[in-house]
Amino acid sequence: MSLSEETPLQAVQLEALTVMKTIKHCATRHPATATGFLVGMDNNGLLEITNCFPFPVVDLPPEAQYEQQHFNSAAAAPRAKSNTAYQAEMIRMQKEVGVDANNVGWYTSANLGNFINSNFIENQFFYQKEVNERTVALVHDVSRSSQGALSMRAFRLSPQFVASYKENKFTTDILQKSGLKYSDIIIELPIRLHNAHNVTTFLNQVPKLLSTNSNSNSDTSSSNGALTPPPSISAIESNPAITSDTLAPTFDKLTLNIDPFLQQTCDNLLDSIETHHVESNNFSYYSRALAREQTKIAQWQAKRKAENAARAISKQAALPEDEWQKLFKLPTEPSRLESMLNSRQVEQYARQVDGFVAGTSGKMFAVRGNLIPGEAGIGAE
Repeated sequence: MSLSEETPLQAVQLEALTVMKTIKHCATRHPATATGFLVGMDNNGLLEITNCFPFPVVDLPPEAQYEQQHFNSAAAAPRAKSNTAYQAEMIRMQKEVGVDANNVGWYTSANLGNFINSNFIENQFFYQKEVNERTVALVHDVSRSSQGALSMRAFRLSPQFVASYKENKFTTDILQKSGLKYSDIIIELPIRLHNAHNVTTFLNQVPKLLSTNSNSNSDTSSSNGALTPPPSISAIESNPAITSDTLAPTFDKLTLNIDPFLQQTCDNLLDSIETHHVESNNFSYYSRALAREQTKIAQWQAKRKAENAARAISKQAALPEDEWQKLFKLPTEPSRLESMLNSRQVEQYARQVDGFVAGTSGKMFAVRGNLIPGEAGIGAE
């Protein structure tokens, strides 16, 4: 058994170049979907992603740019035959220049966490058809990142879901036997950002350089823009220009305004709940139709048994009792996959709402006694 099969993926390491290229592509295509493929290598459970390339986009006429099929074609690009050939050609060129050129997955853009759908599952299954395949799906949320905090997450399909998806059986009985739940569909892996050591040293010295150049009494070497090498790592970590900026108070931390994306996330959550209600009604309709057919079958079987009993008394040959299979047709149970994906998306929205209101709620309770007269002791009670 190889080392890759023995050691499961524990984390994902992203190069800064990959992060910047992904952000640029997704921001350029926003609000449309942007997709591309990732290259790198597996290092004993750590998936190192060193580069990425966007999939080609077919130019459509202006009147078709915002139609639904345009978004679906972009979302389905990772498993398109033309893009598979393009991906193989790009990997071949990467090998010629001697860099990491193993296919390690794909990336996609998202809008306020709205990415858990059939296209996402099909794309990841296309790259992760086997449990031990070392591929991930990188999701960059453009709307969340516009708030100033980078939103980039890595996901894999769980082994249990991969086995069920291969059989394409998501009936109620099979799900109860396997114990597969909506929370077991995807697994999130932690992400680490990586830079070269010289780049890390330069980034840590940028605040010190700016503050030094702004000071008219600085020495000659600093005023010329030359960076003095730090004597040790502790000198870099204890740089006052860095430590003071991290905890410095800002108006963003003190404002009591509600998060601007909270309303849109709540609207998306309500839409997902409505979709869940529709799926529940469809399953209820199937249950009622199945019960009606089973009642008819039971009545027919009772009637046939009575007929055979009468024929036995008159010493006649009995009629077949399994003839009902030709006369009646039981309704097909709808797949529960869409309902499971929608439930997982509802959970995603609920977590986002909790994250949006957590900071604002804490601030509101902190200043409640000063804003509302006579309410100072309510929180303590």
